[in-house]
Amino acid sequence: MQAGQRIADLEVESCGIGAPATYWDDLARNVYCILGIPIDAIEMPALLRAVDNAAAEKAPFLISTPNLNYLIKSQTDPEFRETVLLSELCPTDGMPIIWIARLLGLPIKNRVAGSDMLEALKQNHDRVPRLKVFLFGGADGIVDAAAISLNRNSGGLSCVGCINPGFGTIDDMSQDHFIRRINASGADFLIAALSAGKGQLWLHRNHDRLQIPVRAHLGATVNFVAGKFRRAPIAIRTMGLEWLWRIKEEPHLWRRYWNDGTQLLGLFLTHILPLVVRTKWEKVRGNKPKDLRIEYVQNSDSVTLNLFGAATASNVDPATDIFRDAAATRKEIRINLSSTCALDARFLGLILMLRKRARKQGTGLKIIGVSAGLQTTFRLNGAEFLLALDQN
Repeated sequence: MQAGQRIADLEVESCGIGAPATYWDDLARNVYCILGIPIDAIEMPALLRAVDNAAAEKAPFLISTPNLNYLIKSQTDPEFRETVLLSELCPTDGMPIIWIARLLGLPIKNRVAGSDMLEALKQNHDRVPRLKVFLFGGADGIVDAAAISLNRNSGGLSCVGCINPGFGTIDDMSQDHFIRRINASGADFLIAALSAGKGQLWLHRNHDRLQIPVRAHLGATVNFVAGKFRRAPIAIRTMGLEWLWRIKEEPHLWRRYWNDGTQLLGLFLTHILPLVVRTKWEKVRGNKPKDLRIEYVQNSDSVTLNLFGAATASNVDPATDIFRDAAATRKEIRINLSSTCALDARFLGLILMLRKRARKQGTGLKIIGVSAGLQTTFRLNGAEFLLALDQN
């Protein structure tokens, strides 16, 4: 890129360094920030292709499946939130997230549940060789029953090993002999079946020790595969009432659903509804600039991106090129929003991906020059943590 060159509607005033091609480019994801976590606008076929590609490339690929419980946990548990932020894909598992997206006018239309993903992989009879799965977790007998069930099916999956580590701490479940056995299996897909919080944290803390490429926590799914509990009929799932069916099957879950539901009501009143009203009001006013210009300033130890105009969905594609160039320098990145008039969930999703890239590279991301109005935007979108002084 040369100074002053136009890329679509975005003007670039200086050049960066081209990013090398990689297998998985987080900055190319169609991701939205919903209450502080990234949600991918992705359909099942694309998700299945990503799983197949990651398995073939032997590339670490963490899939998180956000539902209401994930959303609630992320509000108060920074480490849990980080497990989601650092995932390679976050397809929507819970209908409440779909409802929130619809209220906010975001193009996240369909639920892409972890159980449906596993079923689709299992039903792929044309896959040769079959995708090798390893199961970790589950109550007594559950993981073994699930392994038998998967191997009884002649479809696209085969189970090459399973471990029930008991009900200890994450450290207990991270002992060397467990990790060695998992890695020795040669599996393509590691499925953790612990509680949601423990499963995500176990995968996160052992990320660099695990050699199986595709990883996901699919606790309830393993129960369904094992036949311990029945999954809700499609009609009930479509209506968003699977939680009622889950309570029927597992009565103890009512406390979790009650807690999550009451906290969702609070988030609706303090974040979602004000954001809906604010977004509609800004559309009515309609007098803000729609273009975005990015000034790229590089010095010896950092890159500063000065954003002028609207940091919104319509400007994400050209901005992505600039963000990718900035990340390729492997220097601290500073995003200056002092001249930014608008910021939406899609652009926040892009910033989350840039933050992920910077963290994986061991560099930093800082957001500066945030006006009072944009501070409110960050708060309503659950992304206040991005304004911390140090994003290393």
